[in-house]
Formats: sequence, structure tokens, C-alpha cells
Amino acid sequence: MSFQSWQETLITSQGDGATITAAAATSMLPAAAVYTLPANFFDVIGKQVMIKASGRITSVITTPGTARYDVRLGGGVVFDGLATLLDTVAGHTTVAWDLEILLTCRVIGATANLFGIGKWASEDLLGVPATAPKGVLTAMLPWDTTPAVGSNFDSTTSQTVDVQFTQTAATGSMTCHQYSLISMN
Repeated sequence: MSFQSWQETLITSQGDGATITAAAATSMLPAAAVYTLPANFFDVIGKQVMIKASGRITSVITTPGTARYDVRLGGGVVFDGLATLLDTVAGHTTVAWDLEILLTCRVIGATANLFGIGKWASEDLLGVPATAPKGVLTAMLPWDTTPAVGSNFDSTTSQTVDVQFTQTAATGSMTCHQYSLISMN
């Protein structure tokens, strides 16, 4: 049965997020792009939101570290892309990346949760050929594990939506240039 609803872009970033170099999880969004979902936004099981983002990443050859994206509602991690291996064959300087995460509400109420699967595409992934034409690879997220529901949250209260990034090597950096939060239904 139809939800009798529509797709709506809730917010987009109007500028770049901060350039992240630290090894701790940090918001990749400009402050104005951190959106607050109203109480009971997730009011039916099956409601979905899509996160789309793109930007640039830099890493060194021998110890590039890993790239990790997670989605938080309030302070809780509701989707964790896990640590994706970066390219150890070639260094990359400000190469593009593209991220898409679909989150589906599985439970509503005080112990609500979301099920998420995403894709992260970039030239800076382990396994990209060392010589031209290089192309890009796509990492399915969560990386190298079985997808599962994220941490519980209270869908009856308002929740801020934030996307955070962790790069484990301080020699690398990542900047988010574009971001959209979309209500799918």
C-alpha cells in the first residue's frame, strides 16, 4: 500500500565542510547543513532517507590509513560504513569521491532503528590500477561485513542528522563539497 507521500530534499550544503585531517570522527558537514528531524519524523516502518555527498580526498602511498563514514542521529551512530581501505599503490591528491547511503526505518518509537547500505566510489580505494586508465572502484558500505541495523534512537523526539568522517592517517585529508539529505517517502 502506498505511503501517500512524496520525495523531498530536506537540506543541502551551501558550501564546503571543514577539511578533516584528524584521526577522530569529525563532522564533515558545514554547521548550516546539520539538519534537525522533527519528533516523529520516522512515523512508519519503511520510511527512508537518502544521504548523498561528494568531495575530495588525499592520501599518501605507503600508509594511507582508512576512510570511515558514519551517520549520527543526536549522538548515536545509526549507520557505520566501517573502515574502508585506501590505496597503498599510489598517492592521491584531492581526487574526487562520491557517497550514497540509503537508510530504512525498521522500528519506530523510543527504540527506533534504521537499516542502512551505502556506496563510496573513489580513485583512492585499495585495488585501483596503478597506471592509466585508472577509473574508480566502489566500496559497498558497511565495508567488508554483513549489513545490519544501526544503534537505537528515540524517534518520538527531534534528532539532528550529522555525517561524520574518520581518516586514520593524519597525512591525509578529506573535504565534503556537496551534501543532500533526502526524504524518500
